[in-house]
Amino acid sequence: MERRNFLRGSVVGAGALAFSGSLWHGAASFAAPAQNAAGPYGSLLAADANGIQLPAGFTSQVVARTGQVVPGTSYTWHRAPDGGACFADGTGWIYVSNSEASSSSGGGASMIRFNSGGTPVAASRILSGTNNNCAGGKTPWNTWLSCEETSTGRVWETYPFGGTAVARPAMGRFQHEAAAADPVRQVVYLTEDQSDGCLYRFVPTTWGNLSAGQLQVLVAGTATSGSFTWANVPDPDGSPTATRNQVSGAKRFNGGEGLHYANDAVWFTTKGDNRVWQLNLSSNTYELAYDDGLVNPGPAPLTGVDNITGSSAGDLYVAEDGGNMEICMITPDDKISVFLRINGQSSSEITGPAFTPAGNRLYFSSQRGTSGSSTGGITYCVTGPFRT
Repeated sequence: MERRNFLRGSVVGAGALAFSGSLWHGAASFAAPAQNAAGPYGSLLAADANGIQLPAGFTSQVVARTGQVVPGTSYTWHRAPDGGACFADGTGWIYVSNSEASSSSGGGASMIRFNSGGTPVAASRILSGTNNNCAGGKTPWNTWLSCEETSTGRVWETYPFGGTAVARPAMGRFQHEAAAADPVRQVVYLTEDQSDGCLYRFVPTTWGNLSAGQLQVLVAGTATSGSFTWANVPDPDGSPTATRNQVSGAKRFNGGEGLHYANDAVWFTTKGDNRVWQLNLSSNTYELAYDDGLVNPGPAPLTGVDNITGSSAGDLYVAEDGGNMEICMITPDDKISVFLRINGQSSSEITGPAFTPAGNRLYFSSQRGTSGSSTGGITYCVTGPFRT
């Protein structure tokens, strides 16, 4: 997973082209998966007042709590906060968060608008009446794709800056998890949270319009590295035959979760086997970026592999569903370390990691907080000297 050719530095303007705002060169193939190492920010300090352990120089704050009004607004924050993303908004920004709840319990998505100082100034619902909206992804045209994690789940295109959410059935009906847009190839990649799930891409008829196009599935061998191709899914509706069972040779992945795109590479996670995979799009090859069974010497720092994002320095940030309630870093030289740990919330999971456009704030949520219930969600922000 060699990523040393990353073009370092913050992205200006073009940040909307990638989900995290990062640019990458094509990665060389078949390097060793990430191994244990000291983190670039040093060891974790004792837990702060929010129960979060961070390296020196970093601080945390609570942004919102489920069932409580977001400070500075009149909006009550949703249940079970999950996947998220940040959008530039003048001198400030917007953080979008899914709600992994049923339609009757407020499933959908919400947004919080922040001023240049990071203070919330508005918040609102951008999607309602949907089910188990787990992860999703940001588009280059500043919409949020909110994905339903049900057997006939849909992708909903939502509008953080205003507008009515629209279902995009052409992107397939299956147990959706995350999405990542590739503006170079003009496609959207999609993960499927099934133990025998697949990796898909949607090729819109017109880039920027997701109402029509072709759903395709990744075809490859059974090994953990090799070459791949794409094949059309005959019936994206997934009925009566599930999309993952329509194409012979479709590669199976054990519980697809988060997705991150940067120039010529895609990283996605599979929670069932604690792996991070890398697609090298310029060479049409795939490999393992991380495997908890291949960390030597152990113990492996990252388990319960789930949501993923990237920084402008080329670092991947991977959140845990369970594990030790940590966000771990994988650096461009294939080293993995713990960036933060949440204490006292072992019945929760970390969700929705996303950097602000400037790259100096990281938002994320603890889906069930200290209570272990969907009514106990907490959304945080960490500020500090992130590498750029």
